[in-house]
Amino acid sequence: MRAVLAKASLVRHRARTMLAILGVAIAAAMLLDMVMLATGMRESFRQLLLTRGFQLRLSPKGTLPFDTDATIGDVAGVMSTLRRNSDIREISPVLGGSIHIAVGGRDVSASILGIDPKVQGDYEVLSGNDVTAANAIVVNARLLGELRSKIGDTISVSTGYDPQTRSYSGQRALVVTGTVRFIYGASDQSAAAVRRETLQEMNAQLPTRAGDRASLFMIRVRDSANVEATRHWIESQLPNVSALSIATAIAQVDQRLSYFRQLSLILGAVSLFVGFLLVTTLVTVSVNERAGEIAVLRAIGVSRSHVIEQIVVEGVFISLLGAIIGLALGLATARYLNSILSAFPGLPMAIDFFLFQPRAAWSALGLLIASGIGAGVYPAFRAASLPIAETLRKEAIA
Repeated sequence: MRAVLAKASLVRHRARTMLAILGVAIAAAMLLDMVMLATGMRESFRQLLLTRGFQLRLSPKGTLPFDTDATIGDVAGVMSTLRRNSDIREISPVLGGSIHIAVGGRDVSASILGIDPKVQGDYEVLSGNDVTAANAIVVNARLLGELRSKIGDTISVSTGYDPQTRSYSGQRALVVTGTVRFIYGASDQSAAAVRRETLQEMNAQLPTRAGDRASLFMIRVRDSANVEATRHWIESQLPNVSALSIATAIAQVDQRLSYFRQLSLILGAVSLFVGFLLVTTLVTVSVNERAGEIAVLRAIGVSRSHVIEQIVVEGVFISLLGAIIGLALGLATARYLNSILSAFPGLPMAIDFFLFQPRAAWSALGLLIASGIGAGVYPAFRAASLPIAETLRKEAIA
């Protein structure tokens, strides 16, 4: 009965009700997007780190992986130390750098990784073969297009280049054996990979890069192992490295991206407050227009609780319908905004700023319904407290 009366009251003023629902839908879309933004980056980054199952990453002391050009020396000694821990199952040393390739009188530069193809976790092969030979190189689609080459071509690759004299160092002829997609690479980044020993031999001509070095170690531990305990053990045994677990990496990224989280919380709170004010205003106006009707209902014996419940249902109905429409609108705008932000230079392609999670959608929906209930409370109690005789006299005089 209460729902029927609430519906009749809203249908009576269709235009006003539809505008209110549309306003709530826009507020709901913004609220959903902000909830997705606050939690999406964190979850997306966590999924990215776990893509290949490596739970730990070692980088030079005090840095994040590839955050600087610093490297870890004596790779063989580090590997020997790590293998003493029975909880460590796989170790993947990675050496980063840059390369230069002369193509038609111009210099094409790209980033390069030196890896062990048996345990690498940086890319997936799309076509051709991996770097099984010492003179093999795999490239991403962007670099292949810049080189205007194809699988099977031989290219001259250098790890050093002097732009003033236009001279190359660390040069070597390599065969393109395949195309790959770099998991942690940006969409606008030209990249390649070779065996780590190949890159070390090319770097031998450069004093600052020579030696048995790695920029990063990726470590996979046994399923039953305690990741944090293993991380503490590594840092105690290797004081010149920083060991990052998924939890510690996310904590550091949270610090760097705290602006987005703060912005999302502020805008989400504003959108929720706007929706609350919109519903409160509409229901209050509706109650004022129906003061005489409500007084008549009270005069013929309708209880205060019945009046309160009916008016609260009106607020909930507007919020619920607006939230459902806002859910679809929010998903559409989130996809568009995500495509813009994901194109930011240097960001991995797999990072999503707006990641849909059912929990986020339910949270936004629940907050809006709660605000709808709250928005109807004040006008409902005001309507139920109207003096019956005085209200009927004013309506008769009017």
